[in-house]
Amino acid sequence: MINMPLNIVLIEPEIPNNTGNIGRLALASGSHLHLVKPFGFEIDDSRLKRAGLDYWQHLSVTYYENIEAFFRINKDQTMVFLSSHGSKNHWDIPFEDDLFLVFGKESVGLPKPLLQEHKNLLFKIPLYSKHVRSLNLANAVSIVVYEGLKHLSSL
Repeated sequence: MINMPLNIVLIEPEIPNNTGNIGRLALASGSHLHLVKPFGFEIDDSRLKRAGLDYWQHLSVTYYENIEAFFRINKDQTMVFLSSHGSKNHWDIPFEDDLFLVFGKESVGLPKPLLQEHKNLLFKIPLYSKHVRSLNLANAVSIVVYEGLKHLSSL
């Protein structure tokens, strides 16, 4: 199996259950989790731990004080950004080892300046119903991560 092929980045996550589930997904997929503050919960929230079960201690995770710190520290990394505002579909992401998959917060997604600055690197998961505005964050991350693993395993 590929070791740490992807980086999952959550910008200001708000819902502890989602973050816990994404933590479990990161561990299961061999990915590294990056959590960018401020959070909508305390990191020791019981809902986060319950969703992450007893896996959190085994998780490869990095915490950042704010979005500026994240981009300063990772300025040389290859990144793509996931948003319902993307014009390209997630299966068109140019997956490569160590790629950073950047997701926004549950309520509003990625900050508008980030969307503007990275519009060429903006991808979406297609939705086939006009009644659905977006997917749950944990579900969206799962879809994209496993699409990436599929691409990486075929290289």
